[in-house]
Amino acid sequence: MKRTIGLIVNPVAGMGGTVGLKGTDGDSYKRAAELGAKPVTPLRTKDLFEHIQKKESFNLITAPGKMGESYVSDFNFATTVVGSLTGETSARDTKRIAEEMVSKGIDLLIFVGGDGTARDIYDAVGLKVPVVAVPSGVKVFSAVFAFNTRAAAEMVDEFIVGTGVVEQEVLDIDEAAFRDNRLAAKLYGYLLVPDVKKYLQGAKECSEVNASAVKSKEEVARYILEQIEDDALYLLGPGTTVKAIATAAGIPKTLLGVDALAKGQLVGTDLNERAILSLFNRFEKRYIIVTPIGGNGFIFGRGSKQFTPEVIRLVGRENVIIVGTRDKLVNLESLHVDTGDYHLDQMLAGYMQVTVGYKETFKMEVKG
Repeated sequence: MKRTIGLIVNPVAGMGGTVGLKGTDGDSYKRAAELGAKPVTPLRTKDLFEHIQKKESFNLITAPGKMGESYVSDFNFATTVVGSLTGETSARDTKRIAEEMVSKGIDLLIFVGGDGTARDIYDAVGLKVPVVAVPSGVKVFSAVFAFNTRAAAEMVDEFIVGTGVVEQEVLDIDEAAFRDNRLAAKLYGYLLVPDVKKYLQGAKECSEVNASAVKSKEEVARYILEQIEDDALYLLGPGTTVKAIATAAGIPKTLLGVDALAKGQLVGTDLNERAILSLFNRFEKRYIIVTPIGGNGFIFGRGSKQFTPEVIRLVGRENVIIVGTRDKLVNLESLHVDTGDYHLDQMLAGYMQVTVGYKETFKMEVKG
C-alpha cells in the first residue's frame, strides 16, 4: 500500500546567510532581499526529490505555490494541494497547513527550512507523525535535521520500506541574540524522525569552558599566529576557538560572524559574501580559518553561510585551516560540509588536518 507524504517548504529559509544576517525569522527576510539574497529552498527541495528513489511508492500532499507545489511539478507526481496562501507566507501558514495535512492522514511530513521552521512544525504536529527535516536555514542546529538533501532523500526511502522512528531534539535558538553575536539555545521539544542515525546530524553543543579547553584554545591560537603570512588575507569563521586566535592577535572578533585579518590588522568585520569577495580583489593569497561545530562537526554549511561555494572555491581546499579543541573533537566521528553545492562538497571531502594544540595536529575525515 502506498504511503502518503506531506511537503511544506519555508520559501525564505536560509536567505539571510550569504548576506550576513544570520537568519530570516520575522521580517528579516525583507532585509535579506534588499541586500540581494536569493531563495535557497527551491533548489534544496528539487535536489531532495531528484534523489528519492521510491517516488512510485507514495502519494504526495503539498502546500500550495512557493511553499511546496511549485518545486515538484517536474516530477510527475499526482499531487494533492492543501491549504491556500494570500500574500507573504508566515509561520502561521506553516502551522495551519501542517495541521491540515495531519488531519488528512499523512504518514510522513517532509519540511524544508531551518530551526525556526522546525519549531513551527513541532507546534503544529508534535509527535503525531514522523518528519524528515531538510536543512535549508541559516541556523540548522537541531538534531532532527538530515546532514544534507541527499541524506534526507535516503531517510524518505528508508521510511517507505519500513524503518522505525525515534525522537530527536528541536532547539529554540534566540535569533535576536544570534544576530547580536550571542548563541542562546534551549530545548524546545521533540519530533519523530526515521531511525537512521547515519543520516542525522547531532544537535549543537555548547562551547567548552573548562580549563583544559581554554588551554587548548590558547595553544592553538599561539601556533596559528606563528604561521600567519604577512601578504595573505585570513577569513576568521565563527566560534570561540577562532575567537581565541583573534584575541591573541589583539583584535576584536565577531563571535558568530566572519571577520578578516591581514598584516596583523582587522580589515573586515561581520562580513557577508559580497564584502568577502571585495576583499579578494586586494589579496591574492587567501585562507579560511574555521572550527567544527560541537555536536555535529560541521565546518561549512551551518551558521556560516557567508562562506558560499564561490568564496570557498576562490580560497581553495588547501587553504582551509581547521582548528579545534581536543575535548570537542574526541566526541566527533567525522567532520561535515553542506555548502549547497554537491560537487564542492565532494571536493572538500576526504581527510584534512586539524590543529588542536601548539604544533599538535591530527587528521579527520570530512564527509560531504
